[in-house]
Amino acid sequence: DYREHGFVFPVPALTPAEAAANMRHIERLEARIGVTLGKAHKKYRSGSYTFLPWVEALCRHPRVLDAVEDVLGPDILVYWATFFVKEANSPAFTAWHQDATYFGLEPYEHVTAWIALTDASREAGCMEVVSAHGKPRQYHHENSRLENSINAAGQTIVEPIDASGSVMMELKAGEMSLHHTLCVHRSAPNKANHRRIGYGVSYVPAHVRAMGPNKPAAMLVRGKNHGNFDLLPSPRAEFDPAAVAAGEKFFANFMGNYADAERRHAEQFAGTR
Repeated sequence: DYREHGFVFPVPALTPAEAAANMRHIERLEARIGVTLGKAHKKYRSGSYTFLPWVEALCRHPRVLDAVEDVLGPDILVYWATFFVKEANSPAFTAWHQDATYFGLEPYEHVTAWIALTDASREAGCMEVVSAHGKPRQYHHENSRLENSINAAGQTIVEPIDASGSVMMELKAGEMSLHHTLCVHRSAPNKANHRRIGYGVSYVPAHVRAMGPNKPAAMLVRGKNHGNFDLLPSPRAEFDPAAVAAGEKFFANFMGNYADAERRHAEQFAGTR
């Protein structure tokens, strides 16, 4: 199914107790930084595994990695990871897009494990996906700065896509989905009376390379590194100064490569719209 369609779900990941424990960690983090996670600086939503051990442990969860290994092989790194938060009755959404667009990685082999920490039903704005029918390709995107988009740039596909037969990837808390980096997906606003929170971890096989100007850093979670990434150290404690410094450097480096990937994507599709 994954090879044919570009996605698979539901996959057992966390127990209900583990999902609830992670939600308590999120609430404790929100109390510390004084803002809900969805409104927090991107370093808390997307880079926190570099300085929060409980987030790193979520990336390293054995049941998650066992499923990821089935599609990527034994040598696995975390390239990026983000908490996706929709508050109860929130207008937050994501437009049709592909994860690969601005990651600047080759070949197109990374997989995102989307781990539901709360129920992600159709009502709550779960992910909606379109099958690649065994022929995934990169679509033309633009940064549309869409209001209420969870993706900060509001990136969206700007060429026709066939969304007939799209699938709603509904998940219970503790379940996860896997989707390929070229999987076309979106999500609607949360019309439920509870928060919809998931953690999307972008895992890459160690032979993947970054095309940007900076050698990227990544976290080795299984197997061995192939030398294409500098390895991030594990945080010794929450907000450990050395881990925070490493996280700041990692974040700046990542955003530099991200900006380069945006530029190259625009050049690739210049004049096609």
